[in-house]
Amino acid sequence: MKVEGKRYALFLAARDSDYVKKVYGGYFNVFVAAFGEEGERWDLYRVVDGEFPDMNDLHNYDGFVVSGSPYDAYGNEFWILKLCFMLQTLDAMEKKVLGICFGHQVLCRALGGKVGKAYTGWDIGLRKVRIVKDLSAFRFLEDSEEIPPLLSIIECHQDEVWEVPVEAEVIAFSDKTGVEMFTIGEHIMGIQGHPEYTPDILCNLIDRLLNNDSIERGFAEEAKLTMEIAEPDRKCWEKICRSFLKGT
Repeated sequence: MKVEGKRYALFLAARDSDYVKKVYGGYFNVFVAAFGEEGERWDLYRVVDGEFPDMNDLHNYDGFVVSGSPYDAYGNEFWILKLCFMLQTLDAMEKKVLGICFGHQVLCRALGGKVGKAYTGWDIGLRKVRIVKDLSAFRFLEDSEEIPPLLSIIECHQDEVWEVPVEAEVIAFSDKTGVEMFTIGEHIMGIQGHPEYTPDILCNLIDRLLNNDSIERGFAEEAKLTMEIAEPDRKCWEKICRSFLKGT
């Protein structure tokens, strides 16, 4: 008798850039490469275009990932409001939900926290994040002694979590952002940075932000420089995310 593997869904809140489509075949492939494992089924829902799973199908999934987005997590576009309602439903079902960047912020908003523009402006490039929680307390990270207290991650955001939901716990911060990671129980986790990003994806994104006058040239060059002098701890971040999604 064949045993089916676990099933996950990606809520894609951004449209594929030309670069990511050409090099990776789309953001979906980037996420599955980072968080997926052999034998699993991953489904794509382009929530930014109003594509959502049927509410009656949510119980068929073992976990969900909410991607980054150029949109504001505090915005009132219909798809964002619908996403908030779905995240509230998944929280009530105690389904595993991992939020990345915009996903981290919109999870916070949906579950009662506050998000807004970052007080210190854009954060783009490589950033050291300090883990403040003893991760061994989480069953999904029982071997967390392998994870160092300082981890480098790729960042690209100008919004941030101002206040986490009442029942949430902040488990990481940086010198730029007060809430780099938060958890609720063992079924909700938000990460402000991009564990799935490779340096080339960020460099292309920096070029696009520069070309549309979202950032200045000097800032763009400084952001790229952070990735020339160090590398993100992608293996550690992938381990944290995979362990969270697959943990029991």
